[in-house]
Amino acid sequence: MNLVIVESPTKAKTIGGFLGPEYEVVASYGHVRDLPKSKIGIDIENGFEPIYVVPPKAEPVIKDLQKRAKKAKSIILATDEDREGEAIAFHISETLNLKNASRIVFHEITPSAIAEALQSPRNIDMNLVNAQQGRRVLDRLVGYELSPFLWRKIKYGLSAGRVQSVALRLIVEREEAVNAFKPDEYWTIQAELYKKQKKEKSKKESFRAELYKINDTAIEKLGIPNKERADTIVNNLQTARYAVSDVQERSTRRNPNAPFTTSTLQQDAWNKLHYSSKQTMMFAQKLYEQGYITYMRTDSTNIAAPALQNVREYIGKEFGKTYVPEHPHVYKTKSRMAQEAHEAIRPTDPARTPETIKSSADPKQYKIYDLIWKRFIASQMEQAIFNNQTVLMAATTSDTTYLFKATGQRVVFDGFLAVWNIVEKANTPLPALEKGDELELQELFPEQHFTQPPPRFNDASLVKTLEQLGIGRPSTYASIIATIIERGYVERNEGRALQPTYLGNIVNELLVKHFQQIVDYQFTAKVEEDLDRIAENAISWQNVIKDFYAPFHKNLEQKEQEVSRKDATEKPSTEICDKCGATMVIKYGKYGPFLGCSKYPDCSNIKKIDSHEPKIPCPTCGKDKGGTVVKRRSKARKRIFYGCSRWPECNFVSWKQPQSEDDDENTAA
Repeated sequence: MNLVIVESPTKAKTIGGFLGPEYEVVASYGHVRDLPKSKIGIDIENGFEPIYVVPPKAEPVIKDLQKRAKKAKSIILATDEDREGEAIAFHISETLNLKNASRIVFHEITPSAIAEALQSPRNIDMNLVNAQQGRRVLDRLVGYELSPFLWRKIKYGLSAGRVQSVALRLIVEREEAVNAFKPDEYWTIQAELYKKQKKEKSKKESFRAELYKINDTAIEKLGIPNKERADTIVNNLQTARYAVSDVQERSTRRNPNAPFTTSTLQQDAWNKLHYSSKQTMMFAQKLYEQGYITYMRTDSTNIAAPALQNVREYIGKEFGKTYVPEHPHVYKTKSRMAQEAHEAIRPTDPARTPETIKSSADPKQYKIYDLIWKRFIASQMEQAIFNNQTVLMAATTSDTTYLFKATGQRVVFDGFLAVWNIVEKANTPLPALEKGDELELQELFPEQHFTQPPPRFNDASLVKTLEQLGIGRPSTYASIIATIIERGYVERNEGRALQPTYLGNIVNELLVKHFQQIVDYQFTAKVEEDLDRIAENAISWQNVIKDFYAPFHKNLEQKEQEVSRKDATEKPSTEICDKCGATMVIKYGKYGPFLGCSKYPDCSNIKKIDSHEPKIPCPTCGKDKGGTVVKRRSKARKRIFYGCSRWPECNFVSWKQPQSEDDDENTAA
């Protein structure tokens, strides 16, 4: 009997279904050996050598594997092909004391991929193992030395991490930009127009055009800053003569997007399905283990030659030869140092359409598969061809010329859009118009706008930014976001955007002020590159740790003496103590932030901190009884809703947050 060891039971079941009775496929249930939880587990004085232990939950697994290994004719380690999988294979080999185990890797769990892997076994790649060990040791040193510092200076149980702290800094800085933003008012004016018809009964086909110039000065430069200016222009336009001044048409082509990498899958799953990065990776993992998709942790957009041939044949058969490009599309990998796996995420069989798995797959897994399948098929289809129309119009009065513009688009050939429709209103042609055509005004639409602050981060935009900065890797994006939420540093608002909590703000302030290197974007990216170089055997992992640890540890010792808990947690406020008249300060305690007198211990007055959110009068009793709208959470589904502060005397409830009078003024047209 040949013993094949993989990580998960699902993966074992799938592979076991491909192999004959001479193979037994079993799961290790992830890592069988790790650093201890109760202590740092690193011999700092002796080359940062990790001290591994078998976790209690892995002990029965190890005993079972040892028993099976003694009876096996050969032992094959078939864990995932990335660094984490290589490290798991290494630890299994070390723990079972295997002498002649074979290591096989594959990018997809299909009969042909497994058969090919069994024909070309190799040894464990210690360069990949060392890259994983380097990352694990580095993160352990930061976590186990910096976290206790936070316990002593802020609150017990906090944590700091090499990458999570950088992600927190990004979110905090974006929130600061949002809060500092001051909106500016501006107006736009659109006209509903139609072509003058010679015959009265002819159909009038109207279209919208937007004012973009006044006497050859662009609106962006000139500006319409307020309602008074907008009303003046509208009054002038009511009596203007409208005519087409130019008609432009041009053909454009649009290429499909590359197949998914880990990052782009997480971004698209958030934008289209509102799945968190953690959810997306969980569903993708199941699809991979069931043999539906290729390995889901990857920086690469590369596609293997057999897969390219299969998808081109499928497109030709299902859509026609005109949808198959002359040559396969080749996409450049954006990551500076693409590693982990060597292919993009794709379905293992293009003929396995989403509909074929809908009845058997979990609904959320099905939606992820649908995204992956469509993106991959589209990536190897022909370009979409459009006819773009631009019509320029002049509205003339006695002393002013107002220029309007309207654009339209007509799909000439849908190409990849037959599968992946990413162009909204792609088929929006304008009426047939020619230069000199007279137009009639149907209606004018002045509209008030306000400039918007930079958007808060969500899962998609944070993952994209981390990738652009070179921080983190495919296997870490989901856990980074999950960790900072679990630690209470970040929370999701009603729109599911990421906002820092008070705790997150003071932790970030402490780290930025006293551990600049830890939260420096360029430094963190440089460390990531060094970890990649370990995998290429270009640098030793011990040297990377040594270069990082010495200055980090020295700075930590200095800050231990310099920084007091008061420095870390107390912030000034404008509140005056109603007992002694001194200024109060914001403090952080077991149950969060509160106001305390700055004269403590002489004065021990404390107060709750009022929400910074404006109080909105209750629509039902606000004017008469003074009730205000408060945020609540439903018991059943934990959904946010809004109710009156005077409940149960007032039973006002709403799923949508009512607007204050100020909000009404700001949004009035």
